[in-house]
Amino acid sequence: MLRPSAPSATSPGALGVGAAPTPARLSAGAVGDSGSSDVLAKLSKAVEELKALKVQPLLHQAVAALNAGDAKAGAEWAIKALEQDERNGFGWYLLAIAREKASDFVGSITCYESALALLPDHAEIANNLGRLAYRLGQKPVAEKLFRHYLARFPEDHEGANNLACVLRDQQQYGDAIELLKSAIGRAPAQPLLWNTLGSTLAEQGDPANAEIFFDEALRLDPGFAKARYNRGNVRLFRGDTRAALEDCEKAMTSPKPADEQLMMQLARSTILLNLGRVGEGWDDYEARLDPKFSDVTVVMVDRPRWSPGADLAGKSMLIVGEQGLGDEIMFANVLPDVIEALGPNGRLILAVEPRLVPLFQRSYPAARVGAHATYLAEGRTYRPLPFLDDAAMAGIDLWTPIGSLLREFRREVSAYPVRPHFLEADPVRVAHWRKVLDGAPAGRKVGLLWKSGSTLGARHRYYSTFEQWAGVLAAPGIAFVNLQYGDVAGELEQARRELGVEIWNPPGIDLKQDLDDVAALSCALDLVIGFPNATSNIAAACGAPSWLISAPASWPRLGTDRLPWYPQMRVFIPERFGEWDPVMDEVAQAMAAFGRT
Repeated sequence: MLRPSAPSATSPGALGVGAAPTPARLSAGAVGDSGSSDVLAKLSKAVEELKALKVQPLLHQAVAALNAGDAKAGAEWAIKALEQDERNGFGWYLLAIAREKASDFVGSITCYESALALLPDHAEIANNLGRLAYRLGQKPVAEKLFRHYLARFPEDHEGANNLACVLRDQQQYGDAIELLKSAIGRAPAQPLLWNTLGSTLAEQGDPANAEIFFDEALRLDPGFAKARYNRGNVRLFRGDTRAALEDCEKAMTSPKPADEQLMMQLARSTILLNLGRVGEGWDDYEARLDPKFSDVTVVMVDRPRWSPGADLAGKSMLIVGEQGLGDEIMFANVLPDVIEALGPNGRLILAVEPRLVPLFQRSYPAARVGAHATYLAEGRTYRPLPFLDDAAMAGIDLWTPIGSLLREFRREVSAYPVRPHFLEADPVRVAHWRKVLDGAPAGRKVGLLWKSGSTLGARHRYYSTFEQWAGVLAAPGIAFVNLQYGDVAGELEQARRELGVEIWNPPGIDLKQDLDDVAALSCALDLVIGFPNATSNIAAACGAPSWLISAPASWPRLGTDRLPWYPQMRVFIPERFGEWDPVMDEVAQAMAAFGRT
């Protein structure tokens, strides 16, 4: 068993922070408060029954401190009790609560584990441990713990909610829905359950029915901010952007933990961008940098942060790419403006995803380009820059995450310049691929992308099924070339077997790892078509002719019917969220016309 120690205060040094934009995160997670007055009252009663008289008053002091909101004192009294008896389960339980309250989640998990081992009949500990595992992304562990708790308290609606949340997040939607239906049957007046059911349907790709359940949660509790915020998100998916903004802003007015407030501010940034209120949207997007935001990426840089209006002329400027390969590429749209602002005596240093280093170095030869790294520690994401030593770091005047630059250089749609490209594919490799493509089937060479490499969360909502590509693939005069990274053997065989279409696989290239060569291949093609992913962004950024199939509520369009980042790109947009057939028919007709030219 671990000995008690002082609460940890992990700090990797002087830090900046950053994260990439994602579809709005729905607010329906594991709930419960291990340090609530009810829980502490039960603990106090249990302590009364202890026969260990030396430890009893120390535990009472820990309970009193936690009741008073003093987590530090609560931890100190719990540690004193454990110094008297390290096998006292209540001491570990109280220390776990104190460390959780102090946001030492990894230390808290260790203490909960010790408490559960010593107090196996106290299933509440399993629920608390499950909440922390859930918060730290350990979903299978959280599921096991929530099941343990629910077996002991099968009628508890919070226990059902917590298990349903972890099932939903593991895309076990049917199991989550059945569990919630059963819990609602027992407790129909609990808005928490209706909210989680709505979030599950939204994640599954059914925003219309999700909105009905959020409405019911709000009927039961008009002040339920999470349900109002969630309803705003599904209204955004369904195209009612102004109603989405109204819900989000009303939800933001209620008291809530800082992390939830920041999450809602990021959601509002997405809504504002969709409305074309671009400058306001980028201002709200700064919420991702707040250390109190649970999904923050901590960039390990100890230099002054750039802010809008700063004079860049003659400065040494470090720009760090943000998590999400597609966004890192798209945000590079701003780099020519920064280079112009730095002037001939300025110096640019770029930290990008390792696979992008050759492409960015060629595109900006005067800059120093290196790879950032990313790792997880104690529930946080950290981004060091290993290519910069202390001397190089000391020579930097200003630094910024790349997305923050948009606040100054891209505040209006009109500020997005009409440039043919802002990344430069290798001309030698472009010529190479043109020769290789001569060996592909006859017809115009069209690179094909149909999904994201990420299956996290609800990204599937933004892509049609592969079957819905049938009409496009049937277009005459086209030789389709596979650009889709990942495991696609099943789809290629399906196209061959069911549609009679051979999607040609380019030889000698790793479509996921060889991104510099992917850029060259894209530029050698007559057209690149697909849904948004890293490859579609690379192709468009390098100036390749591109068609994009976009979801209705897609913030990169900035309230327009095009993608201002890539002026040459043609965009196809369905009228309603999730209704792909009409727009895929439109794409099929356009592809048939393209094959005739």
